[in-house]
Amino acid sequence: MKLYIKYMVSIRCKMAVKAALESMGLHYTNVDLGEADILEELTPKQLDTLRELLMVSSLLLMYDKKAMLIEKIKNVIIEMVHYADEFPTSNFSNYLSEKLHHEYHYMAGLFSEFTGITIEHFIIAHKIEKVKELLLYDELNLTEISYKLQYSSVAHLSNQFKKVTGLTPSYFKKLKEHKKRIQLEDIGRADVSSD
Repeated sequence: MKLYIKYMVSIRCKMAVKAALESMGLHYTNVDLGEADILEELTPKQLDTLRELLMVSSLLLMYDKKAMLIEKIKNVIIEMVHYADEFPTSNFSNYLSEKLHHEYHYMAGLFSEFTGITIEHFIIAHKIEKVKELLLYDELNLTEISYKLQYSSVAHLSNQFKKVTGLTPSYFKKLKEHKKRIQLEDIGRADVSSD
């Protein structure tokens, strides 16, 4: 049985899901961002128990197919920007279509309808948060960061960074009060501003 879980965006979330499943004596074959494959078919009572256990970790068991697709889109983007060693060589629309087996225009319309922002804005928000992270770690210079995140140039990265944050990357790096990063699950939400 495949379970879909909202707000599951980090390794910590995966650990919370595994702990919940194990506490119920359930056996899983895979726990990944946004989903878990379990061997058992759950009764309604077990689903309620699992829902309650997941809510303790601010995770939400999902049932609606469109909402599940939105979470899959978010999880693919989060995985791509924050956890993948390299960005895909194809453009993002093709990459998402290949990963999720849906036409991009359908996913883009659904995503905008449900979240209030476009997929492109969600990707940009995550890329800028990754730029913040890389700037704070101070391991890569701006040229290396722009290459790593597939910006066409340092100028393009800087312009996008300033548009989203109101600061230049170099100024951001100097300001300690702006070094606060946004939690992954809050990036791209319409009700959260990105400092």
